[in-house]
Amino acid sequence: MGDVDFWVWWLIAAGAFAIPLIQTAMPEFGMLSIGAVAGAITAGITDNLPLQVVVFAVVSTALIIVVRPIAKRSRAQLPGVSTGVDALLGRSATVVERVDGNRGRIKLAGEVWSARSLDTGEVFEPGSLVSVVEIDGATAVVM
Repeated sequence: MGDVDFWVWWLIAAGAFAIPLIQTAMPEFGMLSIGAVAGAITAGITDNLPLQVVVFAVVSTALIIVVRPIAKRSRAQLPGVSTGVDALLGRSATVVERVDGNRGRIKLAGEVWSARSLDTGEVFEPGSLVSVVEIDGATAVVM
C-alpha cells in the first residue's frame, strides 16, 4: 500500500458510517463512526495497522455495549407529554356558572369554558370544584 495515510481511510470510513446513521437514525452506526475516528487517531500516532483495527473494534464495541442499553432505558422512561385538550383531562376546574347535564361554565387552566356534567342528573353550583373527564368539541365534560 506504500504511501497510504491510513488516518485518511479511517476518516472516510467514519463518514461512510455516518451516512446510514443519518438515513436510518440507528445510533449503532454513530458508534462505529466514532470507532473509526479512534482508528484515525491511532493511525496518526502509529503505522501499526493491526493496532488501528483493534482500537476501532474495542472503541466501537465498548460504545455499543455501554451506550445502547442506557439510551434504550432512557427512551423507555420518557413520560408521555400531553398537549392540547389531552393535557386538560383530569384537571380540576372551578364552576363559575351552574353546570348540569346540558350547560354551564367552568374556569379551567385560567380560561372560562362551556361545560356539562357527565351524569345528566348531576348539578354543580358556582364555586364547586369539578374534574374534567372529557373534552367534547369546545365543551368540557365534568364530574
